[in-house]
Amino acid sequence: MEKNKNMKEIVIKIEGEKWENALDKAFKKENAKAKIDGFRPGKAPKNVFLKHYGIESLYMEASNICIEDAYQQMMEENKNLEIVARPLVDIKNIDEKSIEYLFTLTLKPEVKLGKYKDLSVKKETVKVTKKEIDEAIDHMREHYKENIVKEGKVEKGDIAIIDFEGFKDGVPFEGGKGENYSLEIGSNTFIPGFEDQIIGMKTGDEKDINVTFPEDYHVEELKGVPVVFKVKVNEVKEIKIPEIDKEFFEDLGMEGINTKEDLEKQVKENITASKNMQAEEKYTQQLLEEISKNSEIDVPETMINDETDRMVEEFANNISMQGISIDQFYKYTNSNEDILKDKYKEEALKRIKYRLIIDEIKKKEKISVDDSEVDKKLDELAKKYNMTKEEVKKQYGENLDYVKYDLEVEKVFKLIKGDK
Repeated sequence: MEKNKNMKEIVIKIEGEKWENALDKAFKKENAKAKIDGFRPGKAPKNVFLKHYGIESLYMEASNICIEDAYQQMMEENKNLEIVARPLVDIKNIDEKSIEYLFTLTLKPEVKLGKYKDLSVKKETVKVTKKEIDEAIDHMREHYKENIVKEGKVEKGDIAIIDFEGFKDGVPFEGGKGENYSLEIGSNTFIPGFEDQIIGMKTGDEKDINVTFPEDYHVEELKGVPVVFKVKVNEVKEIKIPEIDKEFFEDLGMEGINTKEDLEKQVKENITASKNMQAEEKYTQQLLEEISKNSEIDVPETMINDETDRMVEEFANNISMQGISIDQFYKYTNSNEDILKDKYKEEALKRIKYRLIIDEIKKKEKISVDDSEVDKKLDELAKKYNMTKEEVKKQYGENLDYVKYDLEVEKVFKLIKGDK
């Protein structure tokens, strides 16, 4: 039975011995929990159980027992169909003789391609400025900075190791005490005015620092309140950022980098490669977006729901690697799964359309990949990741269809970009 052009309903009937066996298994499971006067759990005869509870009490468990077989039968009988979302299943009819499952299938929607060659989209030209190179090198130097103990007075940019305790009207207040705290002067970590008054102090110096908490401070009883901090400097450290010299090149451990010019050249190449990759990704997305505008695709809601489910799962896995559970995320952001799915819905639709477009172009242009191309790709991956070909194969498992699909997609993009 056809529901609409993208949906198909299939009825699978389980009857006879298979259904009888399912009912028997269901009886044994339900009987073990049954409370019938005169019988221990699991010991009541079947006729007594049925008289007490009725055969209908077995239907739900028996249906769960048969669902997998029904699903496999449905898939086998309809393997010629392109099913693109998880089938929905309901029970159409059920009695002591049989059960009928109603599977609602989502079929691959029709894609009416518009123009997909010789598009007006142009790839962004990549440029790397001297400022970007200098900033990248400064970042590298920052990574190798050292904190060196110094004699003399605290200056802006130094680190002062301090003990402190805050007093409001002569009484210590909660959260106002610390020992051996590393404070970078100029970082604006403390209340405005605090760090400035540390400047000029030396190791061993003690001082009362008068400051006033901001009006918007997060602790209600301290908002706009003047306080005194008793401070002692235990140690002063100077932040030393390395010069661009031989020692710095050795620390970097970059092969062939012996001069500032070598480093600038390598950094420029790295930034260029990164920018080219970003530009290529942006170009690809713009091409797909343009083709999508030119095409007609009626995406079924079930496909969108499946895709948003996958995206939520991806997100949950990603944040779990940072030690945050999805439930914690919902709590911190005052949201829930439905809100997150709504957020992803537009992107999910875009992903689906792009996949369908790629598949339709493959089909229309008769794009295919043979085993020799897959083998060559495996060699490239092995070289790229410094692995053996067998190790790469193991990463993909028994099925190398993912490699084949990636190569087909590469050919599609080559076609729509007009690459020779």
